[in-house]
Parts: sequence; C-alpha cells; structure tokens
Amino acid sequence: MTIPTAAQIFALLKKAAPRPTSEAPQDACGIYGLYDHTGTFCYIGATASGAETFYTRIHQQHRTGSETGPHYFARAYNTGRMWRQPDDPVTKADGDIAKRLRDEFIGFYCAAVWVPLPDHADIAALQAEVVALAPAEMVSWNRRGTTEYDEPTELVDALVERLALGAYERAALGRQRDRARTTEPSGAALASGLPPLPKGPFRFFALDVETANSDRSSICQVGVACVRHDRQIETWVTLVDPQTGRWRFSDLHGITNAMVQGAPTIDVVIDGLDRLLAGQTVYQHSGFDRSAIRAACAGLGRLEPEWDWLNSVSVARRAWPELSGNGGHGLASLKAYLGLRFEHHDAGEDARAAAEVVLLAERGISGGVDRYDVLDDGDY
Repeated sequence: MTIPTAAQIFALLKKAAPRPTSEAPQDACGIYGLYDHTGTFCYIGATASGAETFYTRIHQQHRTGSETGPHYFARAYNTGRMWRQPDDPVTKADGDIAKRLRDEFIGFYCAAVWVPLPDHADIAALQAEVVALAPAEMVSWNRRGTTEYDEPTELVDALVERLALGAYERAALGRQRDRARTTEPSGAALASGLPPLPKGPFRFFALDVETANSDRSSICQVGVACVRHDRQIETWVTLVDPQTGRWRFSDLHGITNAMVQGAPTIDVVIDGLDRLLAGQTVYQHSGFDRSAIRAACAGLGRLEPEWDWLNSVSVARRAWPELSGNGGHGLASLKAYLGLRFEHHDAGEDARAAAEVVLLAERGISGGVDRYDVLDDGDY
C-alpha cells in the first residue's frame, strides 16, 4: 500500500461519510476523525501502533474509556444523566448505569471516519501534519482539549425510551444528573487547566508518568492513585504538554503531540500535585517516575517536591519472592501473576495497579519497606 501524503489523507477524511463507531475496522490502523452528536467534525487522531486497530481506538477506547484519560467521546459526554465520578465507591452503582447509557449514546449518536495506512507508515508524524492542515473548527478537541457538553436532553430522553430502561435505572440516572450539577472543579483547578484534585483524607498515593521520548523530563501524562483508609482507590490523571517535537513513545502509550495541545505544562502539574502530595507517602513502581519528576524540576530550575517516595517493587519482592528470575516484579509480570486488570502504559491505570500491588501485598507481608532498593531489568 502506498503511503498517501498528509494533504491526501485530509481530503479523504473530509470526503468520507461518517459511520457509527461500531463499524470501525478491526483489521486496519491509520488516521481517523471523530464527529460529535451534532454532526460536527471535532478531532483528528491516529492509532498508536500497528497492533492497535481503528475499532479498539475509536469504539473501545474513545467510547468506553475513562473520563480522565485521552478518550475524547467519554470525556465530552460525561455530563447530566451520563455523568459519573470515577472510582467513587459511594456512587458506583448509579455511576455504572450512567456510563452504560453514555456508551450507548456515543454508539448511537456519534460517528467517525478513517483512512487506513500501512503498518510501516509514520502514523504519528502524518497525524501532526494533517492536524496542521485542518481548520480550527475541525480540530477543536485537538486544540483546546475536550470539555463536557451540556446534556442533549431530548436525545437522551429518546435513548432512554429506546433502551426501555426501568424505574430503577431512570431513578439512578436522575441522581447522577443531580450529582453532576453539584460537583464543581475547584477554582485553582479551573485556573490551571488541571482536572479537579481528589479530596482526602488518603492513606497513601501511587504515581506514574509517561514520557514523549527517552528524555525523562519529557512527561506527557501523569497519573495518581489515591488510596483511602478503607482501601478504596480514586484515580486522578492529566495529559501534560512536554513542549517537545520529539515523540518516540507514541506507539507505546498512544499519546501524540496533537493530543497535548492546550494541556498544562509539567510545572503547573507539579504545583497542583504538591498541594495533595506534600509530605505524603507516594509509591512508584521502579525508580523511573521519581527520576522523571526530578529531571523535569531540574529543567525548570526548581527544587524537587518533598514527597515521601517509596517503591512498590520492593513491596512486591517481599510479598512474592518466587517471581525473582521468573518474570520479575514489573507491572506486566504482576498483572499476569496476580490477575490485575489494567491498561499498561496509561499513567492513571499504572498508578492504580501499583496501589493495588501494595494493598494486595499488605495482606501477606510484615515489617518495613525498603526505601532504597536495587532494581533488576525485569522490574521496569
């Protein structure tokens, strides 16, 4: 297959008839566009690698992914009766009903177009070129990030009837609509562009970062898992603009330069997180995450924040010594060994997984945790 130019791809995207997300090809990768419920072309994206298809990226991740990650449909329609607060155990039952309604809404009212490309194409670079060609109104989600819509009440009403939801489900959706109206981001979060920070108290935290390239200061996503005293976990995540043109790891985590336009920079993120993490226990899985924060601070000419770092790899080594030399204690190995469910190389998901490792290990180990432990290659 010949690789088309960015101009040709852009022309094909504009010409293509929008299709339901469920019709996205399951055997092709490339560049795609997203349409909102009004029929407006809002976003130009790309599959992260040859292993990720249009179907997994559009129908599964953008439609059913978390509200706080780079899942644009899920973020845009986290509103009204489709709203939920992720990881809130108190409202989980109602929130699950709201999310199912949202998934159906996106599948029924939103659409996508796509241009398949060969596996050897530099998809991330082509996406950036296509975004640069597009007028602002076609890439509004690329330029400023996704903001929540007001609930399209008539469309939601029609969908509720179409799905024949019962009295229990309708009552749950009404409660979620009321909660959405009374849950407001803090003034500091609004001013900085950060998602609202979770409210404690918390017993400990786990933090994970993703980077644009091998420079550890090129942080493009930060995730924090906040563990309450009852062992419940609330996850916070934000994209970060690393202000670099060198994107080498997009195939790994799916984040591209176009996606972080308008996102806060790392100095803003650290300032915000310091209000939550100062003096608190913060786990990292391996030494990478703290070193990335340290490198970012060095690049900014600021001191590293005073967070009490611990290593969940050390915890895992104590709990499951049988993994040494047999897969190691990295998250991928622990995922298989412990049956954890998470999407590796998403900062929010990996932070949550590290917190779950600590919670599981606490049930079977005693004594302190080594704060400075030598890591082996299998632990990364």
